[in-house]
Amino acid sequence: MNTQVPGAVRPLIAFPALLRGHGFMVAPEQTVSFLEAVELLGPRSIEHVRKAAVATLAPHPEQRATFDALFDMHFLGAIGEPGEDSFEPDDEMQVQDDIGTEEIDIGDEVNETGQAATGAEALAVRELRAPDDTDTLRRFGDALPAALPHRRGYRHKASRRGKGIDLARSLRAAMRNEGEVMDLRRLRRATRPRPVLLLIDVSGSMKQRSDAHLALAHEIVHAMPRVEVFTFGTRLTRLTRSLRINNRRQALTEASGLVSDWDGGTRIGDALEAFLAVPRFAGYARGANVIVLSDGLERGDPTTMIRAVQRLAARAFRIDWFTPLAIDPAYRPETEALRAVRPLLASLGDASSTARLCRAILAIGEARAA
Repeated sequence: MNTQVPGAVRPLIAFPALLRGHGFMVAPEQTVSFLEAVELLGPRSIEHVRKAAVATLAPHPEQRATFDALFDMHFLGAIGEPGEDSFEPDDEMQVQDDIGTEEIDIGDEVNETGQAATGAEALAVRELRAPDDTDTLRRFGDALPAALPHRRGYRHKASRRGKGIDLARSLRAAMRNEGEVMDLRRLRRATRPRPVLLLIDVSGSMKQRSDAHLALAHEIVHAMPRVEVFTFGTRLTRLTRSLRINNRRQALTEASGLVSDWDGGTRIGDALEAFLAVPRFAGYARGANVIVLSDGLERGDPTTMIRAVQRLAARAFRIDWFTPLAIDPAYRPETEALRAVRPLLASLGDASSTARLCRAILAIGEARAA
């Protein structure tokens, strides 16, 4: 049975699509919230619709003029293209999820060799190689749950010492002693692993380590209860669902088909901004151990990356950045953006090999305890 959208609702649904076509980052959840806000307000005038759009679609202050122009053009029939003087969309970046995609505009350059950090978008299909260090990954997966930081949960468990009293266990013990309460059994808050957010750079400057990093991500997904995995280069792609496949070869094959910007440009700031612009994605970072696997060779505007990492750090429990360039213990960041965000990072570790990277990640919990 086909259900048709009422005619009065069609312009409301079309407006978020118009915004996405002009470079605004609007998630499907925001479209639903926009419709609910319009219904809540009545609306009695077109300004009520505008207020609902601003509140739910959340345009950036710098884009407010373009937003208003698009609103007037769509709902009031204003003449002229919006933002003719200042808004010039470049090439497109896509936020690709397991469910759908959203387009975000970024810059345009050419990357011929794939050896340097650029902003170009090189779309390609790639077959990931099976890792040679399976035993290392297996041992890493076994040790990971106890190594990463935990937080106190809401459940309680039996303990020799604790503030809470386990009344049921205390009464059962009393029944075994003819009703005499010999001692009170205790409870304490159980701990649970913090969620993990894994951000993997698949640009041209990281092509030698991309396969190993995806294999490591597969191990982390199956070792920890709450893990989200994203790749970024010139696009942002969520790989969590495909990496949940138990067979590693099948999981990597599925993941390689989702990523389309292998060995392309490096736009770390734009990718992180796109991640934070989708409320569902940004929620994955709240209170999480964020692990970034990237050389930090930002090709875009350094201020964009700095601002994005600051926003990410405000949500996350900690950010650990691992780069293959840190093979020397005396390594210091060379790019302006990575130098600026270094105080926001809990650690800047070595990712030059799988064994070194595994040791560095397992050391996160040791450093936190110390």
